[in-house]
Amino acid sequence: MASTEDPVYQIFSFQDCKTSPDPIFELPAQCVTPTPAPIVIDNGSFQTRAGWAAPGADLDSPRMLFRSVAARSRGAARSETQIGNDIPNLEPLRWLLKSQFDRNVVVNFEIQELILDHVFTHLGISSEGSVAHPIVLTEAPCNPLHCRQMMSELLFECYRVPYVSYGVDSLYSFYHNNTQRSLQPPHTGIVLSSGYHCSHILPVINGRLDAVNCKRVNVAGSQAASYLQRLLQLKYPGHLAAITLSRVEELLHEHSYTAVDYHEELEKWRSPEFYDREVHRMQLPFSGKVPGGCVSVEERQERRAQQLRRLQEINARRREEKLLQDQERLDRLMAVQELLEDGLLDQFHKSLVELNMDSAEELQSYISKLQLAVEQGRQKLLHSDGAEGRTEVSELEQPMDEGDGVALMDPDFPEDTLPEKPTNVVQPVFNMAEYHQLFVGTERLRCPEILFQPSPTGEDQMGLMETLQYVLARYTLEQQEALVSNVFLTGGNMQYPGMKERVERELLAMRPFQSHFKVTMASRPAVDAWYGARDWALEHLPAGGGGAAEGWISRQDYEEKGGEYLSEHCASNVFIPMKIVKPVPARPTEACVTTLTPTGASATVTTVTSAPSCLTDAADVSMVTS
Repeated sequence: MASTEDPVYQIFSFQDCKTSPDPIFELPAQCVTPTPAPIVIDNGSFQTRAGWAAPGADLDSPRMLFRSVAARSRGAARSETQIGNDIPNLEPLRWLLKSQFDRNVVVNFEIQELILDHVFTHLGISSEGSVAHPIVLTEAPCNPLHCRQMMSELLFECYRVPYVSYGVDSLYSFYHNNTQRSLQPPHTGIVLSSGYHCSHILPVINGRLDAVNCKRVNVAGSQAASYLQRLLQLKYPGHLAAITLSRVEELLHEHSYTAVDYHEELEKWRSPEFYDREVHRMQLPFSGKVPGGCVSVEERQERRAQQLRRLQEINARRREEKLLQDQERLDRLMAVQELLEDGLLDQFHKSLVELNMDSAEELQSYISKLQLAVEQGRQKLLHSDGAEGRTEVSELEQPMDEGDGVALMDPDFPEDTLPEKPTNVVQPVFNMAEYHQLFVGTERLRCPEILFQPSPTGEDQMGLMETLQYVLARYTLEQQEALVSNVFLTGGNMQYPGMKERVERELLAMRPFQSHFKVTMASRPAVDAWYGARDWALEHLPAGGGGAAEGWISRQDYEEKGGEYLSEHCASNVFIPMKIVKPVPARPTEACVTTLTPTGASATVTTVTSAPSCLTDAADVSMVTS
């Protein structure tokens, strides 16, 4: 008879990683002399990365990586705020977490200031009142002018930095990977970036961002995590509290993948063999104790003996406490009676009033009763034994559990009230471990799919590849060929296995027959933006003496041109001055006034005013947009 092999299950446990607080680093000497080294901050909506743009093996990676969140209770001081890795577990404080972002745009500058304080302090900058290092900071594509103005005001006015450079994170990653691939600038291509809150399509022509044709898709990692959490909570309503957002994000990062052909992959999951082989069983933490399990006779006897000893100890302790209270009250009453015997009648009557008694006879009656109670209490303490402890269960004001109390009060309670079951009967076994498992099957590919089909989440917009097709249609055929020859994927939400193959398949269906295209994935999609900003800062150091330099905004530029000013470079947004017409409101004409003459006749007095000019004054106002 052939033996059938049991299927091999893939059982995984949640890591539930706890973060440790960031250390406070010492300021490296090479970052101070001969000139202050720039500080590179990748201000991401999911994670902040900060480090130095200085040569050295120990400075070639970001020194700080932490979640872009802050937790502070209402009314708490700034020093009590927990930021990033200072929060070991996000779930208990989820309702307190605040971010500086709305979507991918910084709007809460109070939180942004707290995060910058955290960065500068832990990087070892201890100077009072100022940060003497240039700052390289990432911003959103087509960042609103007001947000850049507020950020420049924060950096120049609060921290008094000498220089600031703004750039787009995905363009820094594009610049870094093109440099690694030894492509000669200026670079032309199209960047598909997907982060935590938004995804972007950024065409780059001759090394400059074409801001007019940039598009944003409001579907990214946070929407995928929320969608996966809803799916699992609907599937397992008994484990709602255990399916936390942190565990869902771990499922996305470690167990999800992108299907090259979504419908074909779903058909594969119809097969039971494929399902058993590919489903990931996520083990939730649980307790191995089963309520109402089998307990042996010896265990029940030992448990009953322990309860009896505990009950006797409680009784003895309460008798001692009651005896002490009665003795103290008896001593007090005896002292009052001594006042009567000494002839101090005034004090005696005052003491009776305090004791709420009317006469000496009532006092003597209370003393006799207390003497008897004290004597009986001492006798009980001396002659108490186990039998008396069992009979005094009724004296307890708060007995044990109902079942335990019945067993202790009735000495004839049978030790084994349940009949013995025959040994040949097979009892069903409840698998507690399997009950606490989440079977993650098609959810592994359904959640990353919302990047291409956002409709399951309720978003009424195009997917990433459909938007890419719309953007490409706005260019000539020659420009389209140049753009698709360098399709670059970057961002933390692009790290799903199969993402590159899926984009290639979509482009193959989208592009004309036998046309060429090339898709490239960033070497480190999540952190290449920081490395690209560091490479750019090392190659374009600011000029000394406060002079202008390519890509850098000096304090003089900030004061002369305003906080919204942007110095362009290969990875920045576009600075476009525009002229707008500011109309001047026309002066209203005065109406005719009818007056009465002294003779009673009415006379019409017309006030003649000069006609308003048909030409309105036009003021040319220089305005910048990104």
